[in-house]
Amino acid sequence: MEVTIRKMGNSQGVLIPKPILAQLGLEGTADLQVRDGVIEIRAIRRNPRAGWAEDAQRLAAEGADALIWPEVANEGDAERVW
Repeated sequence: MEVTIRKMGNSQGVLIPKPILAQLGLEGTADLQVRDGVIEIRAIRRNPRAGWAEDAQRLAAEGADALIWPEVANEGDAERVW
C-alpha cells in the first residue's frame, strides 16, 4: 500500500487506515522500531494481570480483602484437579 508522508507539526507522519489498526489490534500506544531499513509498528503486549499481587497485598494490609461471597466455601478445593 502506498501512503503519503505528511507534515505534522515539527514532525512527519503517515496516516494508518482504521481497518489496518483494527486488524493489528493497535489502540492508543504501539511499539515503533526500525530494523534493517524497515519501520515496524507492533501492538504492545501487556500482562493483563500485572500488579495484581501487589494490589492483593495492599488490600490485605488495609483489611479490605474480606470474602465477597462467604457462603461459597473453599472446602474440597485441595482435591480438585484444575
